[in-house]
Amino acid sequence: MTRFSIQDMSRQSGLSEPTLRYYEEVGLLGPIARDESSGHRRYSDDDLDAAQVLSCLRAMGVGIDDMRTYLANRRDGHEKAAEQRDILLRHADRVEEQIVTLRTHLDYLRAKAALWDARDRADAAAEAEAHVELEAVLPRLEAVLR
Repeated sequence: MTRFSIQDMSRQSGLSEPTLRYYEEVGLLGPIARDESSGHRRYSDDDLDAAQVLSCLRAMGVGIDDMRTYLANRRDGHEKAAEQRDILLRHADRVEEQIVTLRTHLDYLRAKAALWDARDRADAAAEAEAHVELEAVLPRLEAVLR
C-alpha cells in the first residue's frame, strides 16, 4: 500500500494541507495512518481517491454534509445510486441558478459598457440602442438581486 505525506496528498488532490486536516477532523477522511517513528500522517491510495472526490465536490460547492453522504454512498454501491443522483442533481440545479445570475450580470455589464462606449464616441444612435438593451436587462438584474 502506497503511503503519501500530507504534502504529496495536497499536490495530488488539489486540497490544501489545512483542508486535509480539517476533513480528517470532521470525519470525511480517515482515520489516517501515522508513521510510527515521526507521527506524521501517511495517506493510502484509498485516502487519495477519497480526497480527489472531495476536491471535485468542493469545487462544485457541495457542502460537508452532502460530501459525507456522498462518500458513504460510494462505499454502499449500487443500492445508493438514486441518492447519489439526487445529491448531484440538487447541486446541478444550484449551479444552473448561478449560471443564470452570472449571465444576467454579464448582460448588464456589457450593456452598460456599450452605453459608455457610445458616450465616449459621441454616438447618439448607439447610446439610444444601449439604453434599450440596458432597459431590457434591468428587470432580470433586479430579479436576481432579490
